[in-house]
Amino acid sequence: MSTAHETIKSAIDQNPVMLFMKGTPQFPQCGFSAAVVQILDYLGVEYASMNVLADDDIRSGIKSFSDWPTIPQLYVKGEFVGGCDIVREMFEQGELKPFLAEKGVMEAA
Repeated sequence: MSTAHETIKSAIDQNPVMLFMKGTPQFPQCGFSAAVVQILDYLGVEYASMNVLADDDIRSGIKSFSDWPTIPQLYVKGEFVGGCDIVREMFEQGELKPFLAEKGVMEAA
């Protein structure tokens, strides 16, 4: 049986853009998760997601894995980007799209 950290690492390794969130992209369970989904969808980024509400071990494990206290958490090419505030700030400052293009997960404009 794999630990929560192994499951988290596997999801990050297997998906170029991985979002750990409350709920699903189709039905977010918190406003912060919904905001990150909106930004990623607006940019047209393909991403995978994991609903942390479906597994308490993942929900607590992601916080210790990243040493980040809140959810959602966005990873790009294995790198922890941040939570809602950081993703939103990068988007508003025009930094998120170039960052994603640089990482090769979306086309540069």
